[in-house]
Amino acid sequence: MRPGTPDEEWREDCAPRRVLELFATKWTSMVLHTLHARHGGVARTGVLQRSLPGISKKMLTQTVRDMEASGLLDRHVESAMPPIVEYRLTDLGRRFLEPVELLYGWGRDNADALDRLIPRPSARRT
Repeated sequence: MRPGTPDEEWREDCAPRRVLELFATKWTSMVLHTLHARHGGVARTGVLQRSLPGISKKMLTQTVRDMEASGLLDRHVESAMPPIVEYRLTDLGRRFLEPVELLYGWGRDNADALDRLIPRPSARRT
């Protein structure tokens, strides 16, 4: 959005804000990246949780439910005892991987600059 653009391009539901909303929780992009980079787009719940150090079972459940509701993931349940639950990237989820991977690549390429940032008071990194 350039200076002087029409007001409707700055509305609350504009595309840039909707993209950033998906990054509002750190786990959304991390789940997408992990499913893609480590598991070929498909993973069972336990495997996914072990692949994401620091995520609680509750947070993973909440995140994948939100992602499923958004259309980024599909949940598949196989009727076995106990049931086997796996999550798969949807076409939309695969499309959203492009900006996620760009940001993650930028982060890897600029780790030195990120290390020099002063941590926010609420940050876990010290």
